[in-house]
Order: sequence, then structure tokens, then C-alpha cells
Amino acid sequence: MKYQSITVITDSANADLVSSAMFDAGAGGVSILDKNDFAQLVKSDVIWDYVDESVLNMSDDVKVSTVVDIDDTGFARRLEDRLLEMKRAGGVNYGEISSSVIDGADYENEWKKYYRPIKTKHITVVPSWIKYTPEEGENIMRLDPGMAFGTGSHATTRMCLELMEATGKDVIDVGCGSGILGIAAALTRAKSVYMCDIDPLAAEFAAQNAKNNAVDVTVECEDLIKKDIKADLILANITADILIRLSKDIGAHLNEGGKIVLSGIIDSRLDEVVQSYEKAGYRVTRRLAEDDWRALELERK
Repeated sequence: MKYQSITVITDSANADLVSSAMFDAGAGGVSILDKNDFAQLVKSDVIWDYVDESVLNMSDDVKVSTVVDIDDTGFARRLEDRLLEMKRAGGVNYGEISSSVIDGADYENEWKKYYRPIKTKHITVVPSWIKYTPEEGENIMRLDPGMAFGTGSHATTRMCLELMEATGKDVIDVGCGSGILGIAAALTRAKSVYMCDIDPLAAEFAAQNAKNNAVDVTVECEDLIKKDIKADLILANITADILIRLSKDIGAHLNEGGKIVLSGIIDSRLDEVVQSYEKAGYRVTRRLAEDDWRALELERK
């Protein structure tokens, strides 16, 4: 099956109006590529540890796009008529309208070719559509890319998996995202695994991934600080700001002799994180570095 990709060039002020015209013409969904959206987020109170500011060097043109069936030969005309109608009424400004044909296989499956099995110290993460024969003793986790962060491809996740020693331990995965760390702990024979995330979508996604891998874990949409639960190993792959805030209370959830593994730390924030945990009574026992990211293993002094 083939599809049409339709793109309208406009500006930030008119992007929503062009989107509305696309929906009026029959589009099922619309995407907007606008560097100003990114610029506003950078200036906002949203927590950012690392951003690629090269995005700010993009063209000022805003691209509003949609994809429709190739058989919908009237879509482009309906869209153009609607835009002209809105323009005559003084309601929208726009520039070039372009279209291209996308092969269905490319549109639906092309992105999958970029995903490969990811081997780490304890597990190998394999997307569900890839046929993979494990080696003897190899722990396999089936995990597909999704909206919740964490497929094992990012340095922060790989380092967490490298530092994780979960066999026979009660484990907490705080801010679990896709659930990859907690599921890995279960696959490597942890005594018990508790996973939590304050994002309900992440918790739902993690629970489904755990089910897909047939592991016995507990997953909740919850703030760890509000829970009365303890573990021998706490895993936290989150942003530096949240890790720093956790340093004051995380000890209440750590058993005597237990360890904490922290990741998601951009290099420029490493000293802040280390100092906050040292002040809270911990010492660093292991460190890992990959690209601009850092991970730590800690224990009580």
C-alpha cells in the first residue's frame, strides 16, 4: 500500500490554523515541526539535563504535515481550497504545499530496521519482530520501542544494567519508565521486584512489558517516597534534579548493607549528584561513564 505525504510551509503563528485546515480536509493526524516549540521549552521550568541546541539552528520555516491514503486523490485539492478560503477571510498565511508518495512498507516498517538486539552484562534486549536464538544461559528480554523511555539503547540504561547485581535481592526500580531495569532484575533471579513511576502511561507500559516477559513483579503508578517498602538494591535512572531530591529520603527504603544505582546523570551535573548523596551519608563504590553520561553505585558510609 502507498501513502501521500502532504506538507505545508508556514510560520509559528499560523501552524495551528494550517493544522485545522488539514483536519477539515479529512486528515486523521497532523505533525508540526517548529523550532520555536523547542525554544519555549528550553526557557520554561521543565527539567532539562541535556538538550541538543543545534535544533535552534533549524530554518524558521514551520512544516505542518499529514499522511493520507494514496487513493484519496481529492485530499490535496480539499486542503488547498480550505486554505484559500481561510486566507481570503484573513485567517491564515502559508507558503508552499508539497506532496510525495511513501511506500507502505517504508512508512509502516522502515523504522524497525534501526533496532537490533542489545547485549548487556546480564541480559540481551530483543525487539519482538526479530528472530533471535539465544546462547546457552543468555537472558532474553523482549521489549519494543514505545512512548515510555528505556529500550536499552541509551547509555544511561546500559550503564544501569552494567552496575546491577540483583540475584537473590529485593529490588526497587524507581521511575521505571518502560520497566527494563526491573524486568532485567527479575530475569536475573532477583528475590522480588517493585517498580513504580508517577506517569500512569509509563506504569501501564511497564506492566505490559513485564507480562510479555512472564516475570513476577509489582508495578504501580506511585511516588516511592510515599510507600512503606524496602529493598537491598534501588535502581533509579532519572534526571539529576530528581536524583538530588531523592537523596534526602531514599535511605528510608534501603535495607542495611544495600546499594543504590543511579543513572541519567549528564557529566556537568555529576558533582552535584555526588555531593548530595555524600551529604546524605553515602559513598560512591563504582562509577561508569559513556559519552556525556555518568552512572554511580553507592552504599552507606
